[in-house]
Amino acid sequence: MDKNEEAREAAERVLQLEAELEAEGDARTGGDELAHSRAVLHQWVDTVVAVVASPGVGRVTLIHADGGQTKIASPSLPFLLSRPARFDAQDENSPPDAG
Repeated sequence: MDKNEEAREAAERVLQLEAELEAEGDARTGGDELAHSRAVLHQWVDTVVAVVASPGVGRVTLIHADGGQTKIASPSLPFLLSRPARFDAQDENSPPDAG
């Protein structure tokens, strides 16, 4: 099974769930429609002025220039956005040495 087929199957599962909830959905899995959706998403992401990654709860909160917030539930995105802890160098936000 190729990635396009996997994406179509995943989109179909989402549409079926939404139909059960009596909410209409729209799936775009390729071609010009997907390209348009991706372009709109890029513009939307460019309105983000702050990001709060919460790996412990599997959520990322985007804060937009207009003050709006978008919460994304994801098991992997918060980890992708988090930087690993570093103990070899101190930055300006680190407390001073006690010694």
